[in-house]
Order: sequence, then structure tokens, then C-alpha cells
Amino acid sequence: MPRAMFEYTKVVLQKVSFNAELFCKELEKAVKRLLPYEVKELEIWLRKFTANKPELYVCMAVVNKN
Repeated sequence: MPRAMFEYTKVVLQKVSFNAELFCKELEKAVKRLLPYEVKELEIWLRKFTANKPELYVCMAVVNKN
């Protein structure tokens, strides 16, 4: 089940990536719900996903503070 939550989180983040504020809120929820090793995986995925989306860089602080 946890793996399904990780995949679901990625789908949700992709869908709300048009709005940095929504993206940050969903990312905060994800960090609270996911297991520690999944948060690390999510951080790696986020670096790749936001590589060409500079407006989303500010949201990386949500992952880095945990």
C-alpha cells in the first residue's frame, strides 16, 4: 500500500504543477504521509521534475526542511 501512495503523490503533483501554491500544499501533505525513505525518493523525483520549472523551486524547501 505505501508504494501506491508514493505513485499517487507523483500523479497529484504532476496535475497541480501549473500552480506553485497548490504544488507546495500538496507537497507538504505528501511529506507528512509518506515514509522517510519515500520522502527521499520523492526528493530525487522532484529534482528531475522541476528541472525545467523554476517557479516550483521554492517548494523544494518543504522537502529539505524535513
